[in-house]
Amino acid sequence: MAKIKLDVTDRKLLAELDINCRISNAALAKKVHKSREAVKYRLQQLQQKGIIENFVTSINPNKLGYYMFKVYLKLENIPPEKERFVTELKHNPDIYWLGISDGAFDLVFAILSKSVPDYFNKINYLLSQWQHLIVSKVLGTMVDTRQYNKKFFTTPLQYHQVQFGGEVVQNEIDELDSRILNILANNARIPIAELAREVHSSIEIVRGRIHKLEERGIIIGYRIAVDFNILGLEFFKAIVYFRSLSEKDEKTLFEWMKRHPNSLYYIRSLAPWEVEFEFAVENYQQFNSIINQLRHKFPHVIRNCEHLIMIYESWMPAYRGMLEVKR
Repeated sequence: MAKIKLDVTDRKLLAELDINCRISNAALAKKVHKSREAVKYRLQQLQQKGIIENFVTSINPNKLGYYMFKVYLKLENIPPEKERFVTELKHNPDIYWLGISDGAFDLVFAILSKSVPDYFNKINYLLSQWQHLIVSKVLGTMVDTRQYNKKFFTTPLQYHQVQFGGEVVQNEIDELDSRILNILANNARIPIAELAREVHSSIEIVRGRIHKLEERGIIIGYRIAVDFNILGLEFFKAIVYFRSLSEKDEKTLFEWMKRHPNSLYYIRSLAPWEVEFEFAVENYQQFNSIINQLRHKFPHVIRNCEHLIMIYESWMPAYRGMLEVKR
């Protein structure tokens, strides 16, 4: 696939939308010094070309009472069975996110559960059905994740991040909240008047509900999903093992990742490793250079690194399932 080149205005538009994609065309036009009509046209072109895949709402499962568990698998080289396994996972109502990768693991997925015993039963049953395919497995629990704005579009004036995971809180949502979240999940830029019509409520009520969902930490941001391939980028995950980590070292790592032009996520886990760093880069050589910088900057912290290149990723049924009102 040929790389699409972006001009300065397109890059500024994408950078602003990734910080808050619910920004109005009028406000966006002021930020990029163009007319509203020009901004509207450029947004349509960015979508038609497939650069912008979706306007997404970042929703924190932990604030809806869910724990997030991670599963990392190395698989036998049996292509038809791999395809069957992935197809089953794509239809599993408990799977939140799935990634197909090359490197330390072949498959990574996240499961949502409201209790450890429930997760234990579900994962044991699932993996036992595919034990003939699984060479090795690692099970982990996500502690929290820092999600950064995509700084590779343009040098940012601000370093924006949101954090999900953390303490599990059972916030109750009603049917109206659920309908609002389900629409916003993959259509975050929908105008408030249209959203109100879709959920059969008033603009004032819907606006108030969104504000409360933000206040409770259920909605943590509005951003864009982009096609890395069209942009000529690859998505790498670094699995990082620490020697030790002081509070000062961790703060320095947080700041380094927040400001790094290629960083996407800083994921803290309860697993054989401590963290996962995710980057969007031009090629493996650039990723390797970043990891070498990390090793040299934190030699007393970093013990070892493994890596994955993410070939495919997708949000799964549990992403919508968690937004449903349970009766």
